[in-house]
Amino acid sequence: MKRFSGSLKGVARILLILLLAMGLGAVIILLIGENPFEAYGALLRGAFNGKRNFGTTLANFTPLLLTSFAFAIASKAGAFNVGVEGEVFLGGIVAAWIGINVHAPAFILIPLCFIGAALIGALWAFIPGALKAYWNVNEVCVTILMNYVAQFITSYLVSGPMSAGKANAQSDYVQVNLTQFMKPSSVNTGLFIAIAIAIVMVWMLSRTSFGYKVRTVGTNAAFAEYTGISPKRVLIQAMMVSGAIGGAAGCIEVLGVHGYFLNNFATGLGSNGMLAALIVKCDLRTIPIIALFLGVLKSGAMGMQQSTGVPKSIVDTITALFIIFATMETLFSFDRANKRAKRGADNKEVKK
Repeated sequence: MKRFSGSLKGVARILLILLLAMGLGAVIILLIGENPFEAYGALLRGAFNGKRNFGTTLANFTPLLLTSFAFAIASKAGAFNVGVEGEVFLGGIVAAWIGINVHAPAFILIPLCFIGAALIGALWAFIPGALKAYWNVNEVCVTILMNYVAQFITSYLVSGPMSAGKANAQSDYVQVNLTQFMKPSSVNTGLFIAIAIAIVMVWMLSRTSFGYKVRTVGTNAAFAEYTGISPKRVLIQAMMVSGAIGGAAGCIEVLGVHGYFLNNFATGLGSNGMLAALIVKCDLRTIPIIALFLGVLKSGAMGMQQSTGVPKSIVDTITALFIIFATMETLFSFDRANKRAKRGADNKEVKK
């Protein structure tokens, strides 16, 4: 019951911040001589009106959901995995290689692509996890640098050994695809796979012994070790789970959206997922809400620009305002009054 109440407070906090950010965005729109009601109406139509628009919103939501969960899982164990983007790239390239070179029926080949993508993502995340656990090497620096390494590796492969010989650096088409629906948008059955992964992660973190170990290590590693939990092992395992989710996100983009590996296709996915997770303090229950909100802004921005004189950059401004307000913990804390009252009661007890 307490967790449910906390989740409701988190949702209420997000909605309040959203209203404030949209309100300030409306002021900016007024200052450039446009009608904010028309602009926001065009934004919503661009995100939800028709199969193509709504499908594009869902297509944007899918990788954001996975990359934000990938970051949040690692953070629960006390690790700051900024390398999700690199894991998406590597997961995508492995899925493409398997999809091109392994000849098997779709019901075998698709799981193989996901297994390969998740495995390479987990192994890639093992490196910074082990460096932090055993040698206390800063995982932020390591994962940022490893993002560049992953990007350069995949760029080399699709420009050389795996090149399809086209103007844009890309691989050949894979033999299997995730089914697209709501055409002509690119949303596909990877959406349901992403939702399933998110549900499993919420269950794992809240209902299993592994989830308990992750939460304990992230809260107090010294206490966890005192109770017999190995903080090093749990940290590495959480990083590997995080990397596997990132790899799965890359597989969905290759099999479901493009049908081949496109050079630099995942640029920005990791950082956007990280921001989505940080805004809600890595609360797994409220991450889907903020991921959907960011997906709506991304897909609706073009419709707003085409229907009104409001540029897409206004959406970036609203997003930035949203992030800034989300970091103002004291301003939007629903427990302030209770804490103040409790502090006052404690002071009275001390005086007595």
